[in-house]
Amino acid sequence: MSKTVMIVDDSTSMRQTVKICLSSAGYDVVEAEDGQDGIAKLDGRPVHLIIADVNMPVMGGIDMVKAIKQMPNYRFTPIMMLTTESDETRKREGQFAGAKAWVVKPFKPEQLLAAVAKLIMP
Repeated sequence: MSKTVMIVDDSTSMRQTVKICLSSAGYDVVEAEDGQDGIAKLDGRPVHLIIADVNMPVMGGIDMVKAIKQMPNYRFTPIMMLTTESDETRKREGQFAGAKAWVVKPFKPEQLLAAVAKLIMP
């Protein structure tokens, strides 16, 4: 069975880029355009990894991570931040909220896939 990854980013082109990268590696992809949309799409279906931007309208990535960690079905789902933010303070804030990885844009597809493979348990 293939693994499902949710991409949460307010940039359509960024979601498409990540989706192509993941789909070509055999992952199923669910897209959401902001944190609130991402949470709404966590409707009980299995999601093996969430990749989220930090800066988004409506609800940003770090607030979304905090909210997801309160959801019994998704509390242990690994979350990777994919963002232009490289500030250590933001990274610590993300880690404290529960993010397991921090990848800075622009990213190399191999780098992203290696991180995804590490975070998704077989």
